[in-house]
Amino acid sequence: MYRILISDKLGTAGLERLDQTADASYDMKPGLSKEELLAILPAYDALIIRSGTKADADVVAAGTNLRVIGRAGIGVDNVDVEAASRRGIIVMNTPTANSIATAEQTMALMLAVTRHTAPAHASLAAGEWRRSDFVGTELYGKTLGVIGFGRIGRLVTQRAQAFGMNVLAYDPFVSEAVGREMGVILVDLDELLAQSDYITLHTALTTETRGMINAETIAQMKEGAILVNVARGKLVDEAALAEGLQNGKLRAAALDVFVNEPPTGSPLLGLPNVLHTPHLGASSKEAQREVATQIVDQVLDALRGTDFRNAVNIPFPAGLNFTALRPYMELGEKMGIIQHTLAPAPITRVEVEVRGEGMEAVIRPVASALLKGLLQHLHDGPINYINAPILAAEHQIAISQTSGMDLVDYSNLISCRVHWEDGQRLLSGVLFGGAQPRIVQVDEYQLDARPQGTVLVLQNDDVPGVVGQVGTILAAYTVNIGEWRMGRERPGGQALSFINLDGEPPDQVLAALAKIPAVTMVKLLNL
Repeated sequence: MYRILISDKLGTAGLERLDQTADASYDMKPGLSKEELLAILPAYDALIIRSGTKADADVVAAGTNLRVIGRAGIGVDNVDVEAASRRGIIVMNTPTANSIATAEQTMALMLAVTRHTAPAHASLAAGEWRRSDFVGTELYGKTLGVIGFGRIGRLVTQRAQAFGMNVLAYDPFVSEAVGREMGVILVDLDELLAQSDYITLHTALTTETRGMINAETIAQMKEGAILVNVARGKLVDEAALAEGLQNGKLRAAALDVFVNEPPTGSPLLGLPNVLHTPHLGASSKEAQREVATQIVDQVLDALRGTDFRNAVNIPFPAGLNFTALRPYMELGEKMGIIQHTLAPAPITRVEVEVRGEGMEAVIRPVASALLKGLLQHLHDGPINYINAPILAAEHQIAISQTSGMDLVDYSNLISCRVHWEDGQRLLSGVLFGGAQPRIVQVDEYQLDARPQGTVLVLQNDDVPGVVGQVGTILAAYTVNIGEWRMGRERPGGQALSFINLDGEPPDQVLAALAKIPAVTMVKLLNL
């Protein structure tokens, strides 16, 4: 039974989903102090949070049984992702659940700040009739600069274009082809700032974007521009923005998010040309329902190991689901175990190559899986696809993608060459029928071996009698051979065998096999 702690308020639709789940229980405990959270967290397999809980390094360390941290929302700046990754904890978010709500809030603020909706309402509620004091401007024909052209930025663009606005976008990770499809000109940040009548922020909070709206970038903006922020408060230097609003450089700002929330003491509070809302971007009934059900489903799937969608710290490419990736990753993990077991010295470097149509998409998850298998017997703690690359670096194992290995010809080939001091080994595997794993090459040996169960790996001089001697020894200890696959360099050279056994042989068997004069290597694999 999986135990899930929900430490912030979550929509009832998500709780109802959990109530109907047979293999999980949950505790809803919003408003915990940090000390209270640290005290109870060891009892749980998963933690679901919103923006209220700070899953910092202390919280991550306290979650000794945590496997998943689910952020019900898009931003994970309140999670120490690096600390979670080091401990092998999956961090996932729900990047699409509140996209429409956030885009609509952006447009609502843009319209309201332009037409003075809030002060006009307050004036009329006070018994005044000051129509001439609230003359606004139209969105039609104005230029909107969108910083961050992901899902929300594109939804805002579509709505702004419906109002007849011209749209510029800045996003260093988006191609010009995407912009052309949407009728948007992609420009650098300097040009966007200089030409835009309105600027709206939709970028993630990173080291590079933190405080990107500051005194320097505000100075580059068009005179009388309006800033809208429904993304992250820390994208903005609030003191610099307040100065720009007070000295007339900027006409107005519409803000749904702040550096500190609640924004007590913010220099933006009380300015007459600032429209404030209390972080309402995702606050629609539809978004609350979607974010709750999505994060619950994601966390349950991750705990069960059936899917890991929207995991921010796991190397899965967009567009491929875990069901499609799983066979490749399982093959990669077994290849890592084989490489570790056969290596005569500590491995220092790993090269990975994939071949076949569409295979480039699997390179990162396969590499992580390969490292997981490689490190299984080198690391005492838990190891998974998330922390394997980190632990490999700690063990000073370098990994890289390469090309040009001397490989056999298959349509979905995964190859790995490992290096140790004064040596290396090449290993290649494929999936027959997209699901059946096979080892098809070990250095110069070509074979068709099944990497499953207990496998005896035998290298020997290619001379008569070896097969009979091996069979006799195994029979003497009642060890049955399920399958025997062999490859050889050339007649009379060296041969390599993968022998699938029905059970694990005792140590005496390995010792007896090693005494056969023609045998040069004996290794046992548990796959």
